[in-house]
Amino acid sequence: MAFEQTWKVGALATASGLTVRTLHHWDRIGLLNPSRRTVSGHREYTEHDVIRLFQVLALRRLGLGLESIATCLDAGVDPVRLVGQHLSDVEAAIASLDALRQRLSHIHRELSHAREPGTSALINVLQAMRGTGSAADQALRRHVDDDQLQALQDRAGALGQAAHYLLEIEWPELYRRAEALRLAGTDPAAPEVQKIVARMDELSAMFAGGDGTLTAAVRSAWQHEPAAMSGDPTAPADAWQDLTAYLDRARSAS
Repeated sequence: MAFEQTWKVGALATASGLTVRTLHHWDRIGLLNPSRRTVSGHREYTEHDVIRLFQVLALRRLGLGLESIATCLDAGVDPVRLVGQHLSDVEAAIASLDALRQRLSHIHRELSHAREPGTSALINVLQAMRGTGSAADQALRRHVDDDQLQALQDRAGALGQAAHYLLEIEWPELYRRAEALRLAGTDPAAPEVQKIVARMDELSAMFAGGDGTLTAAVRSAWQHEPAAMSGDPTAPADAWQDLTAYLDRARSAS
């Protein structure tokens, strides 16, 4: 039988640049549990644990919180996919900004020569400033007004890179997990359902800032366009009604 290398908590802390206290905390909250314990109860980390540790560190560098990281890894979201999606969005944003730069340069040249820019040029600038965004972003724009959209963008901007993960990965994943529990007949009062609802409401408050009207608008987007909002093209619109009722029962049971 092949020998499997293990690391004591002190050695792993040194290798990763963390403190022993941090690794103990991550063990307590379930983010990084050592796979083994010695007879005397000391932690022993296996190669599998080390891989998870460096996945945690990679996601932390994206600005994600510990609970968001746990959701990402436990849901089986590949960090490579996450970074790839973020990179794709950044590249799309760069392309959009480059198009905007070219159009603004054209208008600037026209104005510098005392020539009034054509209407089509101004429309192009407005379109570039709005951008197209993801399918979820486009769906959301059909349900919120400009002021609400600006409020969402301001709060998302304050979250930095974490906003991409929260909106594009974690939130849809929470809805998919809730729907799976509903279809499995899980009691809305069950701890796993309660945890999902609590996180949904936390994210809602984070982006809506307690604005009930804005929250209702976002829910409307999910109700009428679940396929776009969830990132699942097979998501049926009528299933949202049942899921909404299920989540409301869970909130009532909390």
